[in-house]
Amino acid sequence: MARNGQLGEFLKSRRARLRPDDAGLPSYGTRRRVPGLRREELAQLAGVSVAYYIRLEQGTADGVSTEVLDAISRALRLDGDEHAHLHRLAHPPRRAPVTAPPRLRAPLQHLLDSFTHAPAYVVGHYTNVVAWNRLTAAVFVDLANVPPDERTWSHQIHLNADYKARLGGNWPTVARRNAAYLRFRSGQDPDDPHLHAVIDCLRERSPEFGRLWSAHHVTDLTHGEARIDHPEVGRLVLPFETLHLPGDPDLSRLMLYAAEPGSPSEAALHELAETSGHLSSDDLAQ
Repeated sequence: MARNGQLGEFLKSRRARLRPDDAGLPSYGTRRRVPGLRREELAQLAGVSVAYYIRLEQGTADGVSTEVLDAISRALRLDGDEHAHLHRLAHPPRRAPVTAPPRLRAPLQHLLDSFTHAPAYVVGHYTNVVAWNRLTAAVFVDLANVPPDERTWSHQIHLNADYKARLGGNWPTVARRNAAYLRFRSGQDPDDPHLHAVIDCLRERSPEFGRLWSAHHVTDLTHGEARIDHPEVGRLVLPFETLHLPGDPDLSRLMLYAAEPGSPSEAALHELAETSGHLSSDDLAQ
């Protein structure tokens, strides 16, 4: 995935979703040969020359200023995550790749295990699950039975038929969100071989992921809601929050889930906590 190719593809995809009416431009009622805005129209809106904008879509971003990128972002009506992604594609961040397995401090595992009635887990920088508690295994996937090189949420969402069935009608939302997050991460860490290996694997093995990846959606994962059709306790609705771990550079974030107090989902989690014999990552390490 060459960086210059990613920049050009991203710009084209965002330009294709805009109609002249969206940008306040006349369409003249004629049939347009391209979806969305023409390059000439986008350049006009951004206040740059057509030749300059074409070079950007060709992936030539050498020397492009922050001001020009901001103007193009406004013209394309990018949201906050897309705006940041555009800047990262044009000026890729430099970070030494992590080669050693992520290290987990013992207090983090103890914290996970203290959540006895809610799923909680720690992920690395390419959606790899580094540590989890018992309810994570009981609610989502028993990760102790997953090969280490496939122990990522991306693998489970797109390649695990059992987990896909457990997501039920919510799978399209989860799959789209995951592909958009991988796009977000690819801009943050363009040199991460583990991240690119996951993306390449999914593109090769999952046509659905390939289509989602080609859409160039870009979104960070900060909070949301998980909906699970659990074979033992039925429907679970679990809002989640993500917490960054700035003191652990090998790790990305801590994911915490909590059912609404007094809800059927809360009662179901309590039932699973009483009956589950699944392992946590701490049990696996022992």
